[in-house]
Amino acid sequence: MLDILYVKWDVSPEIFRILGLPVRWYGILFLSGFLLGIWLFSKFYKREGLPSVLLDPILWATLLFALIGARLGHVLFYQPEEYLANPIEILKVWHGGLASHGGAIGVLFAVRWYVKKYGKKYGFDYIWILDRLAVAIPFAGALIRIGNLMNSEIYGYETTLPWGFIFVRNGETMPHHPTQLYEASAYLLLGIMMLIFYYKLSNKQWIYKGFMFGLFLFCLFGARFLIEFVKEPQVEGEIGKLLNNGQLLSIPFIIAGIIFMVWSFIKKKPVLLEKK
Repeated sequence: MLDILYVKWDVSPEIFRILGLPVRWYGILFLSGFLLGIWLFSKFYKREGLPSVLLDPILWATLLFALIGARLGHVLFYQPEEYLANPIEILKVWHGGLASHGGAIGVLFAVRWYVKKYGKKYGFDYIWILDRLAVAIPFAGALIRIGNLMNSEIYGYETTLPWGFIFVRNGETMPHHPTQLYEASAYLLLGIMMLIFYYKLSNKQWIYKGFMFGLFLFCLFGARFLIEFVKEPQVEGEIGKLLNNGQLLSIPFIIAGIIFMVWSFIKKKPVLLEKK
């Protein structure tokens, strides 16, 4: 009787084609995450007295660096031998292969460039931007994981739980953990929590600059670390390992999150900019 509760997932990753080129759910959701992020930043900047002209540079910088970082992250962290043997494949992003950890590193480089160019003039620094990214990124991450679901990729081991997904397009006949939805749900809840911190608690004495970013790192990569236990290996080299690449790469981010939170309580700097 429980069979009727399983989800037979047979959704096409393509929405439609334009001049023979596919428009895919993943690409639309990936871009939507960045547009949602820039909309949130517009609210942050308005609240704290920064001009909207600063929005376009951070959008394009984070989008470009995140794509480059995510692609290089997949190449270097997961399948270096295959890509280095045929480097032209690195450019074929449409074939799939983006690593969130590499994307996170790419965003950090984008923020470094952005702060160096605009921070001194407008009175914000690196940590100030990171705290606001801690609000925006979880929502983008949730949309990207929905994109993975539309691609029928990055799912979990077989399960007898009634919410298992049978990924028909991959030839699966048994239900698997929909780990894409597990991660999307965790990221969505984290994003809502970060919004509450920013709008309701950012003027409280126990919330200091750097705390939100630290909490974001700890929670997001902590959730990723735990969910990886029920996720199928992404590459053959992960089979049989106690911890997979995603978990090993999450550990430094979790530690960094703790360091940021401790640092915020030591420095006790205000979260919000003073309006000029």
